[in-house]
Amino acid sequence: MFFFFSTQLQNDLEEVKQFLEKATRKRVRDVLFVEQRKLETEIANKQQQQTGESMEVSKPSAIVPPMSSMYTVKISNYGWDQSDKFVKIYITLKDIQNIPADNVQVQFTERSFELLVKDLNGKNHTMTVNNLLKPIAPENSSRKVKTDTVLLMLRKKSESKWEYLTQVEKQTKEKDKPPMDTDGDPSAGLMNVLKKIYDDGDDEMKRTLNKAWVESREKQMKGDMDF
Repeated sequence: MFFFFSTQLQNDLEEVKQFLEKATRKRVRDVLFVEQRKLETEIANKQQQQTGESMEVSKPSAIVPPMSSMYTVKISNYGWDQSDKFVKIYITLKDIQNIPADNVQVQFTERSFELLVKDLNGKNHTMTVNNLLKPIAPENSSRKVKTDTVLLMLRKKSESKWEYLTQVEKQTKEKDKPPMDTDGDPSAGLMNVLKKIYDDGDDEMKRTLNKAWVESREKQMKGDMDF
């Protein structure tokens, strides 16, 4: 009876592992990890129970030692470049060329991509980028694995230059730009820049700007008096 239950549990465990290898979503993988650990614990407990009842009964050969859940790392460092047709994402991952090609998976949509690297040096690695600056063509996008590097090739839908990688990056950086009034006083733009530097600067920066402003005013007044 024990061998029957043990075989059933082992079959369940192998099936969970198969699902785990195919799963890409973090929430699904977490659920499967928990189920895997439960099955491994139950098999180990029954094995221990059988050993206590009869020392002469050998352990079933089909039992696999418990495996610990693999830690998942979020990729935050990357570089990007572009050509007329592609946006190129460069991700450095040491020894990635040594794992099976199927362990490097990418899902592209028109405005996002999600990378999953499974079992690299005992860890999973993930990277998700949403709200790309402009649409891409998922069917013509791809990935290449090189020495210590993954290269993602995002095919542009239109051959236009990308100033930023995402909409969020664009909004954040353009929000920090000082307003420039090109139709008004030509010096207004410079004054806005100086005001931005002054407002964001520390005490030393403010003292330096104040001194420069006073000296500038004194030179201007002296020039007016000489005239």
